[in-house]
Amino acid sequence: MEVRQTALVTGATSGIGAAFARRLAAAGWDLILVARDEQRLGAVADGLGEAHGVSVTTLPADLSTAEGCRAVEQRLGDSTGPVDMLINNAGFSVKGSFLRTDLEDEERLLDVNVRAVMRLTHAALPAMVERGRGDIVNVASVSGFGAVMAGSTYPASKAWVINFSESLALGVRRHGVRVLALCPGYTRTEFHERAGIDMSATPDWMWLTADEVAAGALRDLRRGRLVSVPGLRYKALVFGMRHAPAALVRRLSPDTRGDSDTRGDSASRGRR
Repeated sequence: MEVRQTALVTGATSGIGAAFARRLAAAGWDLILVARDEQRLGAVADGLGEAHGVSVTTLPADLSTAEGCRAVEQRLGDSTGPVDMLINNAGFSVKGSFLRTDLEDEERLLDVNVRAVMRLTHAALPAMVERGRGDIVNVASVSGFGAVMAGSTYPASKAWVINFSESLALGVRRHGVRVLALCPGYTRTEFHERAGIDMSATPDWMWLTADEVAAGALRDLRRGRLVSVPGLRYKALVFGMRHAPAALVRRLSPDTRGDSDTRGDSASRGRR
């Protein structure tokens, strides 16, 4: 009897996470979907199960909390239902520069973008190493390669994800486990809208779709790459950011001193 592989996807109800879920379900993978909104999570799971005939279970959890992380960690460590692929997609940004944001919002950003990625990866790896196979995709951002959002914690959190993933990938590949840092540019999702960030001035040519981001990541994962940057325009941008003198990158970075946000606006934040 054919045994299906299972993927656990965080931030699975919209955007890049939903695109991963659709693509994997279409390829015959069983899914475990994680998000905060239980009702929306159930609707997504029902739709994928009916469309593709795969098993889709839901795990409502808020990854900004220790309780939420523990619930997902327990599922990742369940030896009776091994997880073959972990996609750490959940993440969010806080509107405004660090000078104007609320400290609790900044802490939640680090909890989701950094601490949850570390904890879930740590929970998934032992079983993958023991089986000699497994995949982890950590969703970062092109912003993690340079100071392109001056005064914001978000790119710093994504720089950590990139460096963590690359370092980890080198350490576990001899065990048959692959780790990939996915670094998309502007992607048409709910991310910016939820954060209250006005992207209307961004030209159309800079936008990616969530489906092309997910497809590119899975393709690069199969190829054994450590970092995936979807889209030729962003590959060129990242090349420049990685090889240009740091002083030049800093000079080209937007200055947020003129940001008109006030502390009262800082609760606006976007999540994947």
